[in-house]
Amino acid sequence: MTSKGRSRKKLTMLQITDNISIPDDEIEIHFIRASGAGGQNVNKVASAVHLRFDVPHSSLPETCKERLLALGDQRLTLDGVLIIKAQQYRTQEQNKEDALRRLSQIITDAMVVAKNRRPTRPGKNARKKRTDIKKQRGTIKALRKKVG
Repeated sequence: MTSKGRSRKKLTMLQITDNISIPDDEIEIHFIRASGAGGQNVNKVASAVHLRFDVPHSSLPETCKERLLALGDQRLTLDGVLIIKAQQYRTQEQNKEDALRRLSQIITDAMVVAKNRRPTRPGKNARKKRTDIKKQRGTIKALRKKVG
């Protein structure tokens, strides 16, 4: 461990899909002290994880890089570095797994191509049903009026 409770740990290869994986040297992990409530443990132990992943300089396919950079995510810096802070759990190992799981989820979500929506119009029966319901409501409201 280096000064101020920060260290850099090596990982194994992170498998995203069958054909996409990230080598361990592209993911930078630092352990920091977690913020918030937790008593003495928070002040003594560096259990939170600060994960940094440089998208433009990664080995991901170009289409994946473009989609990740186009996400407009607040965790993405102007340089294209994705920063994930995991501090939900009390142990370093659980927080590290959580950060890696979240990185994997972000990348898989970026790979999903949204289907193009074909604009449709309501059918003849749907339009007739709508006008019938409107007429029915109108007659109900008309019956509420005072008899003249």
